[in-house]
Parts: sequence; structure tokens; C-alpha cells
Amino acid sequence: MAGKSRRPRLILTPDEVAELERIRQSTKAPFREVQRAQILTRYHAGETVAHIARHVRMTRKSVAKWISRALAVGPLAAVKDAYHRPKAPTITEEARAWVVAVACRKPKDLGYAAELWTRSALAAHVRAHAVEAGHPSLAKAAKATVQRILAEQPLHPDRVKYYLQRRDPKFDEKMRNILLVYRAVLLQNQERRPGDPPPSVITVSIDEKPGLQAIANTAPDLPPVAGRHPEMGRDHEYKRLGTCSILAALDLHDGHVTARVEHRHRSVEFIALLKDLDRYYPPECTLRLILDNHSAHISQETQAYLATRPNRFRYVLTPTHGSWLNIVETLFGKMARTFLKHIRVQSWEELRDRILLGITEINAAPVVHRWKKFTALNELTF
Repeated sequence: MAGKSRRPRLILTPDEVAELERIRQSTKAPFREVQRAQILTRYHAGETVAHIARHVRMTRKSVAKWISRALAVGPLAAVKDAYHRPKAPTITEEARAWVVAVACRKPKDLGYAAELWTRSALAAHVRAHAVEAGHPSLAKAAKATVQRILAEQPLHPDRVKYYLQRRDPKFDEKMRNILLVYRAVLLQNQERRPGDPPPSVITVSIDEKPGLQAIANTAPDLPPVAGRHPEMGRDHEYKRLGTCSILAALDLHDGHVTARVEHRHRSVEFIALLKDLDRYYPPECTLRLILDNHSAHISQETQAYLATRPNRFRYVLTPTHGSWLNIVETLFGKMARTFLKHIRVQSWEELRDRILLGITEINAAPVVHRWKKFTALNELTF
């Protein structure tokens, strides 16, 4: 038979009982405080140390520790951690700088497989080489220590921010030529009146949108149902039916789009688009084409076709890695936001037909696309 406990009872005031109960039921207080409040309220209610230990899943020694502290300093003080003055920092500024320098190097340059550091890998490297580097204070540095050192400085070697290196030595000159064309078209459009004949030089922006996937559902979409799922329901599995390329030519004068949907975008497909443009526009007009230097645009096959239509087409090439200067990209963005968004089809042919239908809808209410940075255009001179 167990003996009677010699530990004194815990006497609490009504206010202390209420505060301990509030902490015990809190969802925002630290777990350790909630656990201690449970111990004290149960002991105050008359439960034994062993019973409390089983309920809160702690050892009897730990439960007895917090009860003894409450009997010594009071219940509310026992729930909180005692204040302690942190130790003076022992990691020197030179050691911190060494950690940052190591973090800025790639692990692969130091004999590891990784491209970038993880905090655990960096901490392990710091511990392994701190002494030989002359920083013994880091010999036992944990991951949290390394994290704090890196968080105190502005460098972020664990992140990657992409940039684009200019590889075209004539980038500025080509960009200026493109912007001059846009400015000329803008002034030309402002001077035109309804009923005027088409201009002698028609500017068309051309590009391709490759790799568009034809995706089919494996289960039917579910319409929104009140009380169950207010949005469209779609099974997460799907079936790939291949890809297509959209070849589009955007008229910068009236917003008309000439487009083709093909399996690939080789010279033969690009020449087919040029033939569509040749048929659509009056034969006496010159077509000024803004396009990049894709191989299909400058191949021998394309050059041979252009030779059969002398003075019909005039190229204005965007600089290398400067496709963002081509206004037709805004058309592709509009397509992606409208009829291409979340599109699902049952065949590749259906995808082609729906894209062409979307182009027809655009041409039914065409919008003239303009270069938005007017300040850049106004600073240019002919």
C-alpha cells in the first residue's frame, strides 16, 4: 500500500486558479507553460504525482520539480521560465566573416556534390574546418548558429536570382531600331482617318509560342455545387496528347492576327505563315516584319522563298535575348489569360481548332497593341 505523500498541498487563490485555467486552455501560450499549468491545477485538485505524470506524459521527477517550484515561489511564477542573462558572445567578428565567406563559395568547389549550401551542410563544414581556419569558437557551431550569422548580414548565398547576360554587341542599336519602328507606327496610326487606304508599309510583329501541351481529362469536370465545392472540380490526373506551336503575326496598325497552329515550327511552317500574310495584304504593300533571329526565319529555305517575292518583305530583327521587345508577346499573354487558361481537350486537333477559334474571336474585336513605354519612344529621334 502506497504511503501518504509528505509534500504540502498547493493553496491557490481564486485569481490564481482562474489564471492557471486560462493558460491551461490557451492555444497561443507556449506548450511548456500549458503543461505546467495542467500540473499545478491537477495537483491543486488533489491528484497524485504519479497520476499527473501519466496524464501529461512526463516523469514523476519532472512533475515533482514544478510542484516544488510552485510551493517555493508561487504558481504563476513557476509557470514562467526564470530569467537568465545570456552568456557573452564568444564568436569573434573574424569568425563570422569566415562563415559568410565560406557560404559565398559553392560546395562543389570545396569537394562536395551540392551546388548550393544547405544550413546543415554548411554547419557541418564549419565545425569540421573551424579549428584549422583559426576559429576554434566555431568548432561546435550548430545549424542555428550558422543561421543567425547569415541572417545578420545582407548577403543571401542560399538564394538564386537569375539574370540575363547581354550577348549581342549591337543590342542597343537593334533595340533603338525597334523602338523607332514603334514610334513611326504610333504616329502613323494617329494621323490615319477612317476610310484611308492601307499604308504602303504595314508593320507586323511575328513570333512563335512553342510547346503548348494538348491535355485531356481522365475524368469529367464537375460543375460548382453549393455547399460542397463552390469551384469547378477537376480530377488531378490527365493525359498528354502532344504539343503544338502557335505561329502568330500581329498587325500593329489594326490589331488583326494571322496565325497558324502546327506540330512544329520549322522553316516550312514559317514559310506557310509568310504565304498567309502575302495572301491577306494588298500586293502593292511592303510588309515590315519584326521578328527574332530564329533559325527558321533566316534559313536557306526561307531565304529562297523571300527571293521569289522581291520587295514584299522587310525584316527588322530583335537583338539576341531581346524577344521582350516584340509586341506580339503581349498577344500571347492575352491568349494565355483567356482561352488558353486551364484548357482541356480530347485530341490534338481539338486544341488546334479551339486556338484558331480564339484567334477568330480576337479578330472580331481587334485591339491595337502599342508599346507602353512612351517615354522611351519620345526620347528617340529619327
